[in-house]
Amino acid sequence: MLTAHKRGVLGGKVSGVTVSIQPTAQVDGTAELGDGTTVWDLAQIREQARLGRGCIIGRGAYVGPGVRIGDQVKLQNHALVYEPAELADGVFVGPAAVLTNDHFPRSVDPEGRLKRGGDWQPVAVRVGEGASLGARSVCVAPVVVGRWALVAAGAVVTRDVPDFALVAGVPARRIGWVGRAGERLAEVEGEPGVWRCPRTGALHDEKDGVLFERP
Repeated sequence: MLTAHKRGVLGGKVSGVTVSIQPTAQVDGTAELGDGTTVWDLAQIREQARLGRGCIIGRGAYVGPGVRIGDQVKLQNHALVYEPAELADGVFVGPAAVLTNDHFPRSVDPEGRLKRGGDWQPVAVRVGEGASLGARSVCVAPVVVGRWALVAAGAVVTRDVPDFALVAGVPARRIGWVGRAGERLAEVEGEPGVWRCPRTGALHDEKDGVLFERP
């Protein structure tokens, strides 16, 4: 991985590692960026954040202190990922999506004093491998979005999302299942609880509200 403060020329190679950071982006010197990661204009990556290989951080996106991001993650323009969020490999965060970090947000305490960093406890949003968060969706921490799940545009997630679940609405509720290709699964005729991906043909089994991939 490339430690940001060690980079020489923006977009150049340092010790065999290549990253591309636009001049208007702000990358803290203690942040770490993986090989092949691109940071676009006006994005901000805060101290101690760690990004894996091949990530794309869109214009105006924000990555908070200590956030952990896996490989091949895409943050679209103006996505806001607040600490201590954790994003696994292959996660997609749509334009203007928000991952919050305060379950009881207040600017001031009960005595009217401005709250500082030590006056509240950040809580995490965790997003599993391959999951997608649609444009302008909001994940209200603490919450877990499961592997390969799909959160619809504009949804507000207030409770955990199962693997492969398609959720929509305010608050978000499951309205179906999706496969790795992101398309809605169709239940196999005559086989209750068996779901097929229309693109790949992959089969999944539903049991007690949980979906499992077949080997």
